[in-house]
Amino acid sequence: MRILIVAVVIVVLLVLAGFLLSARIVKQYEQGVLFRLGRVRGPKKPGFTLIVPIIDVLHRVSLRIVTMPIQSQGIITRDNVSVDVSAVAYFRVVDAVKSVVAIENVYAAIDQIAQTTLRKVVGQHTLDETLSETDTINLDIREILDVATVAWGVEVTLVELKDIQLPESMKRAMARQAEAEREKRAKIINAQGESLAAAALGEASDSMMAHPLALQLRNLQSLVEIGVDKNTTVVFPAPLMSTIGELGSFLAREKAAAAGSSAVPTTRPPVAPGPITEAGPSFVKQPVVVLPEREIPLNGGRAVPQR
Repeated sequence: MRILIVAVVIVVLLVLAGFLLSARIVKQYEQGVLFRLGRVRGPKKPGFTLIVPIIDVLHRVSLRIVTMPIQSQGIITRDNVSVDVSAVAYFRVVDAVKSVVAIENVYAAIDQIAQTTLRKVVGQHTLDETLSETDTINLDIREILDVATVAWGVEVTLVELKDIQLPESMKRAMARQAEAEREKRAKIINAQGESLAAAALGEASDSMMAHPLALQLRNLQSLVEIGVDKNTTVVFPAPLMSTIGELGSFLAREKAAAAGSSAVPTTRPPVAPGPITEAGPSFVKQPVVVLPEREIPLNGGRAVPQR
C-alpha cells in the first residue's frame, strides 16, 4: 500500500513538472515562434500555450516599436567639410518568423546598417543642404533602410537627424557670412528708401514749381515748427530776404528816374540788409546809377569831361 502511494505521488510530481515545462505564456505585445525538432512550426498568438518539453522550443519576439540611437559619425560632406552627425531610428518587427530565421541578431544588424546609411546619405549632400534639407535626408535614409530590412521582417517607421556638430572655424565663418548677409540686406533697404525719398522730393518740387506760393507756405510752416519749443533764435528764410533786396533795388531805380538825368545823386540808394548770420548782417549789392558824360567849356577853348 505504501509503495502504491509513493508511486502515485511520483507520477503526480512528474505530471506537474511536465506541465510546468510545457506551459508558456506569450504577452500581448509579443509573438511566439515555435520550433519542433529544429523546424519552424509557425507563430504563436499571445496568450497561454503548451509545448512538448525537450522537443519544442518557443522564441518570443517583441512587436513594439524600438528606439535605437545612431551614434555620432564623422562624415565629410560633398563640399569637403568635416561634420559629426548623430541620429535616431524607430523600427518594429512585422514578421516574427523572419526576424528569428533570416538573421541572427536583428537589433545589432539594424544598428550597423543605420550607421553606414547615415554616412553614405549625408556624404552626398553639401553642408548647406545638410543643415537646411534634413527632411529630405531623413526620408532617403528611411527608404534605404526599408529596402535592406524588409527581408528581416522589420519595418523602419522613422529616422531623424538628432545633432550636427560643426568645427569651430566653420562656425565662425558661418557667423561672418550671416553678418555680411544682414549688412547687405540693410544697405539694399536703405538704398530703396533713398530712391523712394528722391522720387517723393521730385514730385514735391514739381508741385512747388506749378504753385510758387507753396514754397512760401512751407517756409512759414517751418517758422511755426521752430517756434513751438520757445526758441529765441529768429530765422529769416532766404527767399524772404531776396524779396526785400529786390524791393529796395526797385525803390532806388524809381527814385533815380524821378530825379531826372541832370541830377546827380548825392547819396547812395538804400541797401536792403541781407540775411542775419553769426558773423553779422550782410548787405545786398545795389546797382549804381551812372549819368552820361557832359563837356564843360573852359577859357582856353578846351572841353573837360565832367561826370
